[in-house]
Amino acid sequence: MRHREKGNRSFLGLKIVSTVAALIPVLALLAIVAVLLSESLPAIKLNGISFFTKFAWRPGGTYSLPTKTDGILHPVGSSFGIWPLLAGTLESSGIALLIAVPVSIGAALAVVKKLPKGLSTGVGFFLEILTGIPSVVYGLWGVMTLGPTLSRDVFPLIAKHAPSGFGFNFFKGNVGHGEGLITSGIILAIMVIPIISATTRDLLKQVPTLTEEGGMAIGMTDWETTKKITLPWVSKGVIGACILGLARALGETMAVAMVSGSVLGTIPSNLYSTFTTIAATIVSQLDSALTDGTGFYVKTLAETALVLMVITLLTNVAARLLVKRVSSSGLPVGRGV
Repeated sequence: MRHREKGNRSFLGLKIVSTVAALIPVLALLAIVAVLLSESLPAIKLNGISFFTKFAWRPGGTYSLPTKTDGILHPVGSSFGIWPLLAGTLESSGIALLIAVPVSIGAALAVVKKLPKGLSTGVGFFLEILTGIPSVVYGLWGVMTLGPTLSRDVFPLIAKHAPSGFGFNFFKGNVGHGEGLITSGIILAIMVIPIISATTRDLLKQVPTLTEEGGMAIGMTDWETTKKITLPWVSKGVIGACILGLARALGETMAVAMVSGSVLGTIPSNLYSTFTTIAATIVSQLDSALTDGTGFYVKTLAETALVLMVITLLTNVAARLLVKRVSSSGLPVGRGV
């Protein structure tokens, strides 16, 4: 009896510790949201809904006497709008997905279906290594290698052989520099490829072998089996994997800040335009914001961070719901045909 009571107490203690450990991430997230919300309330009140539609990003007269509007102290002439930041964030992330999705799906198919076991293990290990590389390393590589290579060899070639921009204004423009939208998009693509490919690889491993063998038995080629059975089976999960990659691209900071050009108040008009994103702006403007004696600039950055957090949380939740739906669906054999 005494041994049983001791075991019950140990189990109760373990249960309490486990519950507390499980609550820590939730409490941390709620605390972050609460701090951002409380710090940004004055900025939300003063900036209003036009914060999402205005182009201007003017801190105002940081070193002049402040003024007060609706009881909120702020620098004279300050005006903030994140529409160009949103546009830059979405455009660079969109380019990253256009590059990363086909490469990631192809890599996952090769690892699971085509490559010999030894080579497949090596490629998978290489992709996992890419996931762990710090973003500042990607950014430095972009500044030192990718940007100069594009501006020296690739951009002039495009301008020479496609001066009309393939009929699209988005492909026209000054191609004489290595910083800008396309460089950032390529860097982001390299960073999200491991995320999408690893998730897709795990989903492909869940496709029942009998389902694919059934396709082969009725005369389908490998490509037809992949196209008509394998990929439809995991399609929702792959979409979720792509959204996970999108969430990473949306929130990326250092790499984009290093290769984007960090130009405020302008929407990228072509692939070569310099721009900035929400996350990169928060980092690049923090030093200036701390010199604002009213604290309003910091509160505006807190509002900007809150917007970014909401966007990334929503994309992450949507992605994980899609992946979980496929992973735990227990679909019947033949559903993918």
